[in-house]
Amino acid sequence: MKKILVIDDEAAIRDLVELVLKRENYQVKTAENGVTGLMEIGAFHPDLVLLDLMLPDYSGYDLCREIVKKSTIPVIMLSAKNETIDKVLGLELGAEDYLTKPFDNRELLARIKVVLRRYEPSDRIKNDDSDPIVCEELEINPETKRVLKGGNLISLTAKEYKILETLSKRPLKIFTRDELLEIIWGYDYLGDSRSVDMTIMRLRKKLEDDSENPKYVKTIYGFGYQFGGDTE
Repeated sequence: MKKILVIDDEAAIRDLVELVLKRENYQVKTAENGVTGLMEIGAFHPDLVLLDLMLPDYSGYDLCREIVKKSTIPVIMLSAKNETIDKVLGLELGAEDYLTKPFDNRELLARIKVVLRRYEPSDRIKNDDSDPIVCEELEINPETKRVLKGGNLISLTAKEYKILETLSKRPLKIFTRDELLEIIWGYDYLGDSRSVDMTIMRLRKKLEDDSENPKYVKTIYGFGYQFGGDTE
């Protein structure tokens, strides 16, 4: 059973969503504010978080940023705000999807299933080999989702890791921005290719000795991105 955490300050929303999810055999925990939500993430270990944008103690944007920075748990944002800029900001901060209140329960369930499917072991990367990928000091373990550099663990967000794994499993292939958007964000993503560039920029700062002259995640000008170096 997949576990879902609902963080929302409206009791009626929490109760309704919990009822709908339990009918679909999800395990559900709820939290009425950001502090409690963070505690539940550590105790409940959810597979997905439904996060309200307007909380009494936290900005939903800040909480989303904190969740994706510290874990690989996907986040779907819930909000009464229907402006495109609000949706794009939430997605660019790391949310997997954005659903406007009031929402149809069937749409909520469909979006949850799509996001959870992206995080299954059979994700849309074509190479299913789970052996570690080694390139110079870098070791990428597709089974544990851990990345080591020189033996030291590097903390990556879910999207940073998925981009790195996607590129490194096919080191001779040049991935266009549109291909990475479809693989990592999904075909219905509301943002644009700048999200790929921004995520890769953050990834390089964590991986590279010199992010201006990368040796792992390389830009192939006019085409896209490629994993650099030979794997062993």
